[in-house]
Amino acid sequence: MTIVETIADRHDITPQELAQILTANDDTLLKELFATARRVCDEVYGKRVFMRGLVEMTSYCRNDCLYCGLRRSNEQAVRYRLTPDEIEQCCDKGYRLGFRTFVLQGGEDGWFTDDRLVPLIARLRQRFADCAITLSLGERTEESYRKLFQAGANRYLLRHETANAAHYSRLHPPEMSFDNRMQCLRQLREIGYQVGCGFMVGSPWQTVETLYEDLQFIRSFRPHMVGIGPFIPASGTPLADHKAGSVDTTLRLLSLIRLIHPQVLLPATTALGTLHPQGRELGIMAGANVVMPNLSPTEHRKDYSIYDNKLCTGHEAAECRGCLDQRIRSTGNELTTDRGDSLIPTSQGN
Repeated sequence: MTIVETIADRHDITPQELAQILTANDDTLLKELFATARRVCDEVYGKRVFMRGLVEMTSYCRNDCLYCGLRRSNEQAVRYRLTPDEIEQCCDKGYRLGFRTFVLQGGEDGWFTDDRLVPLIARLRQRFADCAITLSLGERTEESYRKLFQAGANRYLLRHETANAAHYSRLHPPEMSFDNRMQCLRQLREIGYQVGCGFMVGSPWQTVETLYEDLQFIRSFRPHMVGIGPFIPASGTPLADHKAGSVDTTLRLLSLIRLIHPQVLLPATTALGTLHPQGRELGIMAGANVVMPNLSPTEHRKDYSIYDNKLCTGHEAAECRGCLDQRIRSTGNELTTDRGDSLIPTSQGN
């Protein structure tokens, strides 16, 4: 068997195999990698690519992560905060465009307390009963996660960023804890959320060894979704001068994640499209099966600047649904309005 066949057969990878895949300069091997990942995705989910409507709720954040343009000490960041009514209006627009999953994302903004979020989520759950509600609001208490779940949230995205504790400490300020991040992910799963994790590709101090730990964490934790994208520097951060991650390496890792965890929901992220004009299509052809067009108010999209030059208009915008349809069809796949629930069971069967 080839190395790709071996990885696909075992649903696992060794450090040596990972190093070989990441450094390979062999078109035949890479074509086999991408084609095999696409075939595995087709066998599990068919040729359906699922849409999620992204609502970027707030650019305020209490954290000071070294890589993020929203870090609290970044004086260049433009701050805004959507009201609950504005968030509902974004979802209403998305529903009319055919979206059946909404992703409410933001920095860790203390204004969005449980007392404000619970009524909002309950309202969205009542109004959009056939939709999935995904939250991506960072680290909260177990009690908070439980309240939001009981109010009607179905899914939660919390990127682990790196599965290596020492690497995590170099990317985050001392008050942030690797152990707490991992505990949050475990709590989310135990409560019954469909849980997503993920990491940046090419982040400073990342090595083949830390990437191997990321893949092994994904393999053992079995998240419902994994979001990865190339690291892109953000102005006004300590890592602004570091080089961006590689689209090519990201595509290889997307395929490997598909092979070691076939049932995962795997987005082709905006970061890919930021660094390459066909980044989203390349991600789909490498085994991804989720896209997340932006439903946020147009006037604020440029202000949710987690990295420089983030796409905020064009084919990644929710309004360009027809454009996105065409681009997905060009890969031989089909954009679907299904909720796109994971096939992996949750703790509470939801």
